[in-house]
Amino acid sequence: MAHENEKIWFDGKLLPAKDAQVSVLTHALHYGTAVFEGIRAYQCPDGSSAVFRLNDHVKRLLNSAKILGFSIPHSHEELCKAIVDTLKANKLAEGYIRPLSFVGAGNLGVWPGKNPINTIIAVWSWGAYLGPEALERGIRVRTSSFTRSNVNGMMSKAKAAGNYVNSVLAKNEAVQDGYDEAIMLDTNGFVSEATGENFFIVRNGLIKTTPLTSVLDGITRDSILKIAADMGYTVVEQLFTRDEVYIADEAFFSGTAAEVTPIREVDNRTIGEGKAGPVAKALQAAFFKAAKGQDPRYAKWLTHYSF
Repeated sequence: MAHENEKIWFDGKLLPAKDAQVSVLTHALHYGTAVFEGIRAYQCPDGSSAVFRLNDHVKRLLNSAKILGFSIPHSHEELCKAIVDTLKANKLAEGYIRPLSFVGAGNLGVWPGKNPINTIIAVWSWGAYLGPEALERGIRVRTSSFTRSNVNGMMSKAKAAGNYVNSVLAKNEAVQDGYDEAIMLDTNGFVSEATGENFFIVRNGLIKTTPLTSVLDGITRDSILKIAADMGYTVVEQLFTRDEVYIADEAFFSGTAAEVTPIREVDNRTIGEGKAGPVAKALQAAFFKAAKGQDPRYAKWLTHYSF
């Protein structure tokens, strides 16, 4: 994904990727003390480019650091500008953006003490996260044997690097068993979220998604909630079990990387007609229109830039 001729923003400077290096004694490498975001920029039909919900992503990045107990030494405005500058420096009209703030080298005990806080921003071209056919055909999913971490154990509102070990375990299990992705249950047995996506089902005309009690407050999730309501759908945030997923008319994921990805099968049970359903396809189309500046109702979500 990343190439040596790309530029990476590192603590306020745009560097060649090969020069953006850290010590092997970096605290975050040993203990997962890092927070990050996944953001997308889209090329719009008018030839311009736009970062989708940039301000909301940067706000969540700063809040994630606050939850972990450290402060990122850059303001909201500085980080927003740095993201756009990095896109421009790489001449990337459309792609994925990864800001990462982490506890740097110094004390190597669990307590990081006064270790510096470093921040990088990298960008790269990235198509459909689960493959281009996934957006059209839908994917196969299994319920993971790994439970989503307890909300008082891993701080589910922080997009923290260490939290994703849970996701890596579930994703590895799913792929090794021949599935595309995994969904995880919370500690009470209700459906929580996937390894990097929020989860929705459609049943009897009602769209359901898990409340924020055990899931990351997804920005794409929030976008889908707003878009669906504007389209006249009834959407509820409600706990549900995996057997309700089996008898759903549709199911789909949302996320910056996954965008809106339909699900055709869960645990070897066909969902609906075994393909992308009409609600998921309608929301997918509306989401891409919003992200690419084709729906003026969502213009406030876009930060435009050009070379």
